[in-house]
Amino acid sequence: MPAKIPATVVTGFLGAGKTTLIRHMLQNAEGKRIALIINEFGDLGVDGDILKGCGSQTCTEDDIMELSNGCICCTVAEDFIPTMKKLLARENRPDHIVIETSGLALPQPLVRAFNWPGISTRVTVDGVVTVVDGKAVTEGRFAHNVAAVDAQRALDENLDHETPLSELFEDQIACADMIVVNKTDLLTADEAEALASRLKSESREGVQVVHATMGALPVDVLLGQGIGAENDLEARHEVHHHHHHDDDEDDDHDDHHHDHGHDEFESFVVTRGEIADPKGFAERVAAIIRDHDILRLKGFVAVEGKPMRLTLQAVGPRVETYFDQPFGAQPRQTRLVVIGEAGLDRAAIEEALSA
Repeated sequence: MPAKIPATVVTGFLGAGKTTLIRHMLQNAEGKRIALIINEFGDLGVDGDILKGCGSQTCTEDDIMELSNGCICCTVAEDFIPTMKKLLARENRPDHIVIETSGLALPQPLVRAFNWPGISTRVTVDGVVTVVDGKAVTEGRFAHNVAAVDAQRALDENLDHETPLSELFEDQIACADMIVVNKTDLLTADEAEALASRLKSESREGVQVVHATMGALPVDVLLGQGIGAENDLEARHEVHHHHHHDDDEDDDHDDHHHDHGHDEFESFVVTRGEIADPKGFAERVAAIIRDHDILRLKGFVAVEGKPMRLTLQAVGPRVETYFDQPFGAQPRQTRLVVIGEAGLDRAAIEEALSA
């Protein structure tokens, strides 16, 4: 049976920058074939048009599906599930599915939907990414333009309950595997750090909090978290069970141009010789990741007396290893790629991994 296709759920309020994050991801997809499901509400079609214009070969117009019958978490059965099944029935399956929710959709019911028959055996939730408007949240608001959020709510005739934005925000944080504090170029370094610390303390253990400008995150950081969120719903408790609706426009303060790139992130390769104890090495890697706040660590390890190379992949504190194939003509050495936010103590990490 083919491996399950990973799906990433991107959530966050109107104007937090979800669309910009996704557009940046598509333009830097490194050959991955990505299918997009966009939860549009109303007849604006803003996000779809913006994303269709991204001109990426890894995501053609056929790979973009819009759900426009209202909030995704209210229309799971009649809208989302059939769309997923249609996507999975294609001959050329995508490598990854990305779902952009409407700004006020609850992520929990959507994650729960991945346990549906016909879906659960074929797709898994790679991770839930919550995008936060760093400037607005620092100033005590949840969205850049609260009036716009209310206007979007008013558009939806199925609205059944008025819930404070604060509770919806808590739901989005409670469900997140990664929180992206966006628009950090509008904050001082101290403000950005204070907000990241606060969000980390309000989220589950192991949730990664990263800074971004214009949604520019390396695709290796955003995708490939391997969480399996649908198996972990108990930990993602909802503050409430009411659904709301709105649409996410692209409010990304366009006066800030796309020249920020990946300045906030860095990566480097550590090469060393063979290791004797794979289990001990994996435990040491986990400790190094914790000590240095590394986001991702991946590569191949040469183990003494083993012809096969050991693949090592770490996302935050979770380290996975398995033997995948013989080294063959490749040199028998350990090569690990380290990815993190700018300012990693490279010398200390290299020393620790080489010890």
